[in-house]
Amino acid sequence: MVVPARAGHWKLRSTTMHFPGRPLLMGIINVTPDSFSDGGRLSDEKKAVDHALRLVDEGADLLDVGGESTRPYATPVDVEEELRRVTPILEALCERSPIPVSIDTSKAVVAKAALELGAQIINDVTGLEADPKMIEVAREGKAGICVMHMQGTPQTMQDNPSYRDVVKEVLEYLGSRRDELLQSGIDSERICMDPGIGFGKTHQHNLKLLASCHQFHALGCPLLVGHSRKGFISKVIGDKAADRAAGTIGVTLSLATQGVQVIRVHDVLSVRHALLLFEATGGMNA
Repeated sequence: MVVPARAGHWKLRSTTMHFPGRPLLMGIINVTPDSFSDGGRLSDEKKAVDHALRLVDEGADLLDVGGESTRPYATPVDVEEELRRVTPILEALCERSPIPVSIDTSKAVVAKAALELGAQIINDVTGLEADPKMIEVAREGKAGICVMHMQGTPQTMQDNPSYRDVVKEVLEYLGSRRDELLQSGIDSERICMDPGIGFGKTHQHNLKLLASCHQFHALGCPLLVGHSRKGFISKVIGDKAADRAAGTIGVTLSLATQGVQVIRVHDVLSVRHALLLFEATGGMNA
């Protein structure tokens, strides 16, 4: 496997993330009642903040806060409800967290409010396309941005995902979005790319993308992959009821060998331990 030269850093709003040999870990904080893995568990403000700070203690390098579920067929929420969910969490974390905080949103109003509270990153599953004001917010706020590929919307994406060549088409989309963002005045060093595992893809599409992530370094941007606890893991295992944590680690190790810079995960501690041992025993040089 030939891995193209990988981006060595990601410029955020007021800091820069540098990438060591192993991937950095972005801890997930879902403050929603209906997320696929942990919906409702962190809807209480204190629980959410305590959980986030625990992820920091466990070795997270970034925190990603989301107030609207993007699972298949999720019900959209309005701006006011999303702000109600995320504002107190962001306010507390941006004051207390020693690591950068990201807002997972496709709404410009929410993103702007998050940046004003101290968030460093806008993580938009629509590739900054759903809200015409999002690019301006990202540019004016000098935020780090994560651009993700999704076929359709959360309400339609799993109806019948179809590609002629999933790797080629996702790569072309992300390259096109990168170019459009550069033309809009966004600094290239602020752009991170996400192939969108589980977003308008079948299990086989997901596996093909995960096996081909090294090709995405050709975009010249850091890569972020969010495969944690997703349904394709149960499909490969052959047991819908199986714990997906071990499968998440298995995929993470594959992504580490491909030079992926950021992994978005629920189980920070176990994934971090696995990566540490993988690196210590020569796995990063495989």
